[in-house]
Amino acid sequence: MELSVREAASRLGVSENTIYRWVEERGLPAYRVNESYRFNAAELLEWANSNPVQPPQSLIEGADEAPPAFTLVDALQAGGVHPGVRGADAPEVLRSVVAVVPLPADANRELLLQMLLARESIGSTGIGDGVAIPHARSPIVMHLPRPIVCLCYLEQPVEFGAVDGKPVHTLFTIVSPTIKTHLALLSRLAFALRDKPFAEAVARRGAVAELLPHARRIDGLTAGSERPKADPRP
Repeated sequence: MELSVREAASRLGVSENTIYRWVEERGLPAYRVNESYRFNAAELLEWANSNPVQPPQSLIEGADEAPPAFTLVDALQAGGVHPGVRGADAPEVLRSVVAVVPLPADANRELLLQMLLARESIGSTGIGDGVAIPHARSPIVMHLPRPIVCLCYLEQPVEFGAVDGKPVHTLFTIVSPTIKTHLALLSRLAFALRDKPFAEAVARRGAVAELLPHARRIDGLTAGSERPKADPRP
């Protein structure tokens, strides 16, 4: 979903001058089209989640789709928790992750892998503290009855180009059927990773039974009421 500077400013709740400043000083992802900046909605949300900026609900609500019917609990139950995932580097790890993601029998796993690799090639999905959220740049990856969040604990940490320079040991892989579901799920997962009990359970490499009560509580906190504010500086 391509946005203009004005639309990006509106979605992030800041001025257009702030958008230009963030592009130059803080690495806000942008593309040049006929001497003008253009933005990808999913990448704006990813950037906001990896920086001291709280993305407003309008960034999600701007997608031209019906509200997504899902919960973080549903997505984690669908994706499962997978310990001991192997790989000596990011591409090997992503191949191993794609192998364990519970997809329909006819799903093209090689295509999904290539989309994940392509996304990493334009910027790491490592959000810091040893966690990455790999997903395709275009969230509409394949036809699924519901979105998936597949949690993988790595056998050994790997360099992932994360924002804090730390190796990654935990990956939440998102596979979504629609753009709006992808944005909403990415936002809710980022909220969860800022939640101390949930983050501590992940750091302990908790099983799905340990994570689900925290995820259920987070679903209750964020469903229809989450309105975080963006950095107000001009």
